[in-house]
Amino acid sequence: MANYEIEIKSLIGDALKARELVSKMEQADPHFVSSGKHKQLNHYFTGGDVELLKPKLLQYLPADKRQQFEELVKRAKDLSVRTRWASNEVMFVIKATVDDTSSSNGTARLEFEAVVDLTMEELDKILLDAGFQYQAKWSREREEYKYQGLNVTIDKNAGYGYLAEFESVIDEPSQAQKVKDRIRQIMTGLGIAELPQDRLERMFDFYNEHWQEYYGTEKIFTIQ
Repeated sequence: MANYEIEIKSLIGDALKARELVSKMEQADPHFVSSGKHKQLNHYFTGGDVELLKPKLLQYLPADKRQQFEELVKRAKDLSVRTRWASNEVMFVIKATVDDTSSSNGTARLEFEAVVDLTMEELDKILLDAGFQYQAKWSREREEYKYQGLNVTIDKNAGYGYLAEFESVIDEPSQAQKVKDRIRQIMTGLGIAELPQDRLERMFDFYNEHWQEYYGTEKIFTIQ
């Protein structure tokens, strides 16, 4: 069954504001849970030939993920292809849009993730050999929480600074708008603002142009 991630982001600034947000969630929800923290590396790709990628990649995907992968690439028109290292695992990731936002940063996306028994360098090479090119490399420190039935992450991103993301995963895309409305209501209750999609796209484009200056560093930029 396909999973659709409904997510809305908020640019929260610095470490103090991140701690204030966590404190508000703890006070507001007796079932609030901290799920831990870890570091991530994410490599984004553009271009490429998905049909050329399939025979190269399928053998490395878990058997129960192969059909889902084939169905997704057959249906999707706008794909964001990535590799990820997190908690000593390497993953192949695809996000495909299911609303009018982008597959890179959209609020409602079809999601595919699979752990592979490869190094990140080996997985990247499979994509590069299928004609994909690096769009950007991203690094972040992530904290994960459960709040009001949502998955909440607070990321310290190279380039962006602190970014909170409120996510719900559904299996029926017709529920996307209802879930987005609920997430926005919860965020308003916490006193944090949604990061507008147009500003997020400007930030994303700027980072992609200058990622070599920020990847793996503490440096941040401000784009209005």
